[in-house]
Order: sequence, then C-alpha cells, then structure tokens
Amino acid sequence: MMKYEGMDAFRFSISWSRILPYGKVSKGINQQGITFYKNLIDELIANGIIPTVTLFHWDVPQALEDEYQGFLSPLIVDDFRDYADLCFREFGEKVKLFTSINEPWTFASKGYDSGDFAPGRCSPFMNSAIGCLGGDSATEPYIVAHHILLAHAAAARLYKQKYQAIQKEEIGIVLVSHWFEPYSSTQEDRKAAQQAIDFMLGWALHPLTYGDYPKSMRSLVGERLPKFTPDQSEMLHL
Repeated sequence: MMKYEGMDAFRFSISWSRILPYGKVSKGINQQGITFYKNLIDELIANGIIPTVTLFHWDVPQALEDEYQGFLSPLIVDDFRDYADLCFREFGEKVKLFTSINEPWTFASKGYDSGDFAPGRCSPFMNSAIGCLGGDSATEPYIVAHHILLAHAAAARLYKQKYQAIQKEEIGIVLVSHWFEPYSSTQEDRKAAQQAIDFMLGWALHPLTYGDYPKSMRSLVGERLPKFTPDQSEMLHL
C-alpha cells in the first residue's frame, strides 16, 4: 500500500521489549524480534522505501519499570545505550536514519504530569478521572526529561564514535512543539510567549544546543530542575 501511494520513506518504532524482553542486553536477546525487524527493513528496501527507525516511542520494558521505575532513575541511561548499541549493530547497515527518542516533552508531561499516557503517574489533584499510579507532577516530569536527554546523548555519542564512520548514516531525536505568539506587543506578553516556547521546545532543544536548560526554566522551576554536570553538558551538544 505504501509503494502504491508513492511513499519513499517509512518511519517506524522498534519495541524495546520485543528484542530485549527483560530490558537489558545482559539478560538475553529475543532473536525472533531481531528477525522480525530485519525482515521489515528488507521488505521496505525491496519496495523502494527508505526505513527510518525510532528506538524509543514511550514503551519502557516492564522489567525496568519494576526494577527502578524506568526513566525516573539514572540507571536507564546505560540500559538505553546498550539497547541502542544492539540496534545499531543489527540494523545499522540498512537504516539511513536513526532517531533515539520520540517527543520527550510528550512522554514526560503526559506520562508524569497529567498521567494520561503510560506509566500514568501524576499528583492526585492532576487527574482524578483516571486515578494516577502515584507520582509528583511538580518534580517527576523534569527528572524524566533529564534522563531522556542523557539517554539520547549517550546513544548518539556511541553511534558517532563506533558506527558512523562505517555505516555513514545519521542519528537524531524527534522534538514536538506548539508555537506561541504574544497576545499583544507588551513586554509581559512577549515574555510569556517566549517562556511557553522555552518550556515546550526549549526544554530539550536548548540543552542539545547549549548544554543547559533555558534561563526561564532555571528561574521558574528552581531546584526542582535537575542540573547537568560539565561532562554531561559537553556530551549533550556534541
């Protein structure tokens, strides 16, 4: 159907737990999952469609949620890097573009602020309709986004150092944002529009460009916003 419609590329997501049922390379690889994605990639190429792979689209392996609460823990960074390494090794020769993580803002805000998306965490007053599974909307979204950025940076650095010279492909991240215009030309409205952009797009893009969060986030969120070490800042904007 995609070939008939004239599509020349297809972006799809790999399910982390489909190839690593327990979330960690050290605990075993599901070869059937590897074969499934290799067959998909081959079929796309055979039909003139360029495969573009997203490594994480909000499906943390349950084993890692149970062990250390997934992206709430810095332990996720190494496990994600190892998972990415496996994907680069198994699929990289035929994949033109890898994206590490899909829409960090959506995952952090919907999963840990409003609780609408998995894992459904939020403060009790935020979403009484669904009944969040614990959480703190004032802190957890910032912690999760912080670890997402570090996981992306670790995977991107690994790819550039170990695979890019051989495979000659690219790696990036998928960001999402609304756009905001000031209600009027007053300084207050212009500042409000910029802060809205900072808190949605700048939340990830600013660290990836400059190695730290926007100044408005630092000012308004205060100590609830995690800090990058100098080494982490350097890794982020390589």
